[in-house]
Order: sequence, then C-alpha cells, then structure tokens
Amino acid sequence: MRQLVLDIRPEEAVSFDTFVVGDNAELIARLHALAEPDACEALYVWGVQGSGRSHLLRATASLAQSQGRVVYFIKGSDAGEDLDPPSGGLLVVDDLEDLAEDAQIALFRAFNNARLMGLSMLLSGGTPPLGLHLREDLRTRVGQSLTYQVRSLSENDKADTFLRMAAARGMKVEREIVDYLLRHSDRDLPSLLKMLDELDRVSLEQKRPITLPLVRELVHAQAELEGMF
Repeated sequence: MRQLVLDIRPEEAVSFDTFVVGDNAELIARLHALAEPDACEALYVWGVQGSGRSHLLRATASLAQSQGRVVYFIKGSDAGEDLDPPSGGLLVVDDLEDLAEDAQIALFRAFNNARLMGLSMLLSGGTPPLGLHLREDLRTRVGQSLTYQVRSLSENDKADTFLRMAAARGMKVEREIVDYLLRHSDRDLPSLLKMLDELDRVSLEQKRPITLPLVRELVHAQAELEGMF
C-alpha cells in the first residue's frame, strides 16, 4: 500500500524576505520607499508570467499595512467603476491589462486625483506601458509613471534557490537534478518550486531517494498530463 503524506508545512509568508532579488535591487528599494506613509507617487511594474511581480505587489502591500498605511489591493479582472482608493493610502492594481472599460475610467480618475489625495499607486502588467491594451488616456498616464521591469533570475540564481529551499526541508538534492529540470521542464522559479513540492511528496510516499530517474519519471508524467488538455 502506498504511504500517503499529509502536507502540514506552514504556508510561506509573502514578503520581500521571501523574494529572490537577483538583478532587482533597485526595484526593491523603490517599492520599500513607496510603502512609506508619506509616499505619493505612481509606479508601474511589469514582467513575464512567473517573474514574481505579483509577489512584489503583495509584499509591498503587506509592508505598507505594517506601517499603518491603508491599502486598497485589487486584481484588474475584479475592479469596476466603484474603484475608490482611500486618501493617503496605497492603491495596488495587479494585471492592469484585465481592467474593464468602467474600471479604466475609474483608475484614470484616481490618477487625476492622486496628488490631492496623497495617494500612491502601484500597478502591474505583463508588458511595458506601450503594449497595454487600455484606453489611450489611461495608457498615457501609466506610461508617465516610474516604470520597472522585474528582471528574470539567472540560471545559477534559480539553481541556488532550489537547492537552498530543498536543504531547508531536509531534502538531499544534487545539482545535476536541478540542471536536468532547467533543461527539461518549465524554467521559471514558481514552476521549479512546484516541482520541488512534488519531489518531496513522491519521495516520502514511495520512500525513494531523490535521484535522476525519479525526476525523469515526474517530468515525463507532467508532460503527458499537460498533453491531455
């Protein structure tokens, strides 16, 4: 009978401490400043899927709240015409490209009133401002904001992070395993860490060490599953 393992690890808190900085030190410093109670500026952050931009938005919101600032955090797909950020607060909008027409009008209005309200704005999307499919007046305002790209991690950064997190769980993982995953599976860090979860689970359930044959099995099984959809 296969042993089933209950995952009782606490969920990792979303903070700047749990973000692998890489080449994003300047962006991290700017986000810290944006979270300050007296900050009043607009910042647009963009990056490809898996780059960690949503993590950075949540980390900034958490830091701002810890310093007594009111935070209005919303996904673009959930925003509407009732988008009403608080005076002196921090407005955070993730996935800007998903804003409906009425939400775009509301956000443009927030831009116009931000200085009088003492409002800071942290916005994110998957492309530079020029590539956003938004109303031209709003896209122009976003383009006038301070803009940062979330820089992708190097292969060494990803490998080091994978090995460090494996060691923290008491897992023995050789570098050749990480190199194999970087060649044969999704290479973004969130996908790699999901594979680490799966390796941990399967290794415990099957009472097998984490070896290259086991990793190959999981990668092939994942590829077959994805091919079914």
